Amino acid sequence: MDEKVVAKYWKSKESNFVECVLCPHTCIIPQGGKGRCGARTNIDGVLYASSFGLLTSYALDPIEKKPLYKFHSGSKIVSVGSYGCNFNCPFCQNYLISLEYQSARLEKVTEDILMNVAVQSIEDGNIGIAFTYNEPLIGYEFVLSCSKRLKEIGMKSVLVTNGFINPSPLKELLPYVDAMNIDIKGFNSDMYKKVEGTLKTVLKTVERAYETCHVELTTLVVPGQNENDIQEIAKWIASIDKNIPYHLSRFFPRYEYSSYEPTTIDSMYNAKQIAEQYLTEVHLGNM
Repeated sequence: MDEKVVAKYWKSKESNFVECVLCPHTCIIPQGGKGRCGARTNIDGVLYASSFGLLTSYALDPIEKKPLYKFHSGSKIVSVGSYGCNFNCPFCQNYLISLEYQSARLEKVTEDILMNVAVQSIEDGNIGIAFTYNEPLIGYEFVLSCSKRLKEIGMKSVLVTNGFINPSPLKELLPYVDAMNIDIKGFNSDMYKKVEGTLKTVLKTVERAYETCHVELTTLVVPGQNENDIQEIAKWIASIDKNIPYHLSRFFPRYEYSSYEPTTIDSMYNAKQIAEQYLTEVHLGNM
């Protein structure tokens, strides 16, 4: 249980530095340091997956809560979260485990334990495991290992993610993933500067995922930030497939945006009406 897991996708550098190449940040990490996601640690010039098997959250959720509306509707899924994120969204709705996780309660579990939980929950309607709550891709090694195990026992692997990952690790992971809900924060460079990511990477992830697994997309509608992006997002989604379900989630004050007002109900319905000009499946959430 205490054995350290060497990370995938990194390079050795001079003076015991390492370069993590899991995501486009390509963090250069000194001895004893962590990547900006907080989940990958340099120990003596070797990069370790320091969040491997560490969970902060667990629940048996309706699949629609992920949200996935067109993937095994009516079923449930074991949902697990760890800690950390490679984005820094000032409006983060789960910031206590994504961004301010230093005091979070952690429970160490093995893949065997998690597989047993999944199997034992079948009688309650469970179809597999959803990696969610924080950003699952920064816990890449645990997600990959568990997804392979799920495939072996005929259960489903689901990711709820920001989609910020490099092409090679994504290519390795996708054959073991059954469904993804990918967050599109906005459709302009200013929004992605705020969250410290890049729109182009996320869109490429959506395109690649769509080729291999079920995909649904989500935008958190933040007042004054991305409301004007909904039309362009919907048009872009429709250029891939107008039947991809698109979820519009209502913002509530959190983290650095705690002084903001919640997105109004009228704004949510207006965004839905705009998106429906291009898409057949538009859903409102967090209402």
